[in-house]
Amino acid sequence: MIRTLAFVLLAAASTVAMAHTGSEAHVHGAADALAAGFAHPFTGLDHLAAMLAVGLWSALVSPRRPWLAPLAFAAMLMVGAVMGVAGITLPAVEPAIATSLLVLGLLVANRVRLRGAVGAALVGTFALFHGAAHGQELAGPSAAYAIGGMVAATAMLHAAGMGLGRAMRERSAWLPRIGGAALALFGAALLVS
Repeated sequence: MIRTLAFVLLAAASTVAMAHTGSEAHVHGAADALAAGFAHPFTGLDHLAAMLAVGLWSALVSPRRPWLAPLAFAAMLMVGAVMGVAGITLPAVEPAIATSLLVLGLLVANRVRLRGAVGAALVGTFALFHGAAHGQELAGPSAAYAIGGMVAATAMLHAAGMGLGRAMRERSAWLPRIGGAALALFGAALLVS
């Protein structure tokens, strides 16, 4: 558990230092695009928090199938990113991302249990907006590699969140409440600004 958290924090610190937005000026090939895509979720606190929260919430409330919501998120993130790369825009992307943080924070804080398909649909909808925002930033001739890197990083962040969720489920009733409340406040602050 501590090793997973340390790995995520070190990975985030190192990738933020060298991160590019994926624009063509910085991405020169498949390997660069893959690395830029992998770094991308670590460059925005809103995206990083949402991806960790999905895994955390899923592990807290769905111990038998904790992979369902993260899988839905990753799949719809990819769909949204492809839409963004293709120039298809969604309305109110930033408010939707802020709302996702608010809702995910409330789900975590209150350990809200939803039916598997309902929870997957909810986080999948949020992921569509996150993906659309990323896709517009990662557009370019190597976008497929960038999206692949982004989805791989997302899976890693979900796994880290699931590890935290498993540890919190067994050891602490208050940490998820505090973390979820902080995430909900962050989402609310983004909505207001």
